[in-house]
Amino acid sequence: MSKKVAVIMGSDSDWPTVKAACTQLQAFGIPFETHIMSAHRTPAQTAEFARSARQNGFGVIICAAGMAAHLAGAFAANTTLPVIGIPLKGGAADGLDALLATVQMPSGIPVATVALNGAKNAAVLAAQILAVSDGELAEVLDRARTEMAEQIAGKEAKLQAEL
Repeated sequence: MSKKVAVIMGSDSDWPTVKAACTQLQAFGIPFETHIMSAHRTPAQTAEFARSARQNGFGVIICAAGMAAHLAGAFAANTTLPVIGIPLKGGAADGLDALLATVQMPSGIPVATVALNGAKNAAVLAAQILAVSDGELAEVLDRARTEMAEQIAGKEAKLQAEL
């Protein structure tokens, strides 16, 4: 695998949720780096990381933030790499503000957005994006889908045996 994923969170308090993305990336064998950056408290560092991400070997950037959740948008404004936003639950609006701030980007600056606290799906989406040009990773994803289907079939068989 040639490209890695950047997993960025706005605060260390986001780690309990964001950890699921890192766990999933590890399971797929995708290299990644995890950092804490703030669109508002470290704007220069955030912009520089985004601007240099492609040269530094990244293929996708995942950003998790709550409240106003401008982090993914700040990254998307400074790179043409795919950016995936994870809006986090919490605050006065219980995540609705984060969801809207992440998904409602201006034309020309998209952020792919997963569900509130959807860290695992953010990692899966990142893997799917990288798999477009990585046949080995595409096979890993195919196997993961087959395993999910087999798990569901096992649960269905167990349910039917109980009935």
